[in-house]
Amino acid sequence: MGAYLLRRLLGAIPLVLGVATLIFFVLNLAPGDPAALFANPNVPPEVIEQIRRNLGLDQPLGIRYLKWLGAFFTGNFGYSFAQGRPVLDILKEALPNTLELAAASLVLVFVLGVAIGVFQAVHQHSAADGILSVVALFFYSMPSFWLGLMLMLLFALKAHEWGWLFALPATGITSIDYDYLSAGRKVLDRLEHLILPAVTLSLVLAAGIARYTRGQMLEVIRQDYIRTARAKGLPERTVVLKHALRNSLIPVITLFGLYLPLLFSGAVFVEVIFSWPGMGRIIVDAIFQRDYPVVMATSFLFAVLTVVGNLIADALYAVADPRIRYD
Repeated sequence: MGAYLLRRLLGAIPLVLGVATLIFFVLNLAPGDPAALFANPNVPPEVIEQIRRNLGLDQPLGIRYLKWLGAFFTGNFGYSFAQGRPVLDILKEALPNTLELAAASLVLVFVLGVAIGVFQAVHQHSAADGILSVVALFFYSMPSFWLGLMLMLLFALKAHEWGWLFALPATGITSIDYDYLSAGRKVLDRLEHLILPAVTLSLVLAAGIARYTRGQMLEVIRQDYIRTARAKGLPERTVVLKHALRNSLIPVITLFGLYLPLLFSGAVFVEVIFSWPGMGRIIVDAIFQRDYPVVMATSFLFAVLTVVGNLIADALYAVADPRIRYD
């Protein structure tokens, strides 16, 4: 399997490069000029032109592309036009926060989605199955940014007004007095700030996972080998979790590779809403500021993480189903 994954990884390099190249030309061909950020009535036109030369914006598009490509191959993401510091330093600050949010959301998506789907399949046509189907459809059709605002309104603003014991922080990644807290309280503070963004990001996708799991489980539990396992006197818990669930996970694992980019794209809106200092906020600010190096670097990392997600999904196929071999 290692050789197969290596071939997939090498084959993904042109894909990632193609995505980054497309974004480069779209950004540079769009109307606007990053040098306009420095323009005001007190700045002479020759100063603006000098800024354009300093940023390399006076060169032909093809030359700028080749220079950017050569810098990327050497791991040099350049300097931010807006912040005036290396893009790599900006990414080092923001990427761990985005990965933390995405990892927590990914766990919630699949644990919650699979658990609900299995429960619905085992209790098919029951009142609980009907209620959970309606709830899943409700969240599945809900925009994540609206859900985030409603959760913030209820569990942060109203919870403080009504004096609830479990009132959660609305924005940010830590509290103002974070540096003065004990080690254990720091961990708890980070978790409290993570709850609302992670739940917002995961509920919509978890509803979809639940529907897929339910449908696949209903198909599997009607198979002959499931009836044979029950006829042998195996406990129902063993039949459902060991035999039925494991053989139902292949379509769900496929969704892993598809949902990972959705988590990162959804994190863009969620991070802005909750003031989460991750790559989502960085890329939104960079787009408005026409900060080409930052947009290119963040887009490149999103493409790489998407490829990694698909590779992990391929590896999990063999774990879930021993019949699958890549040799």
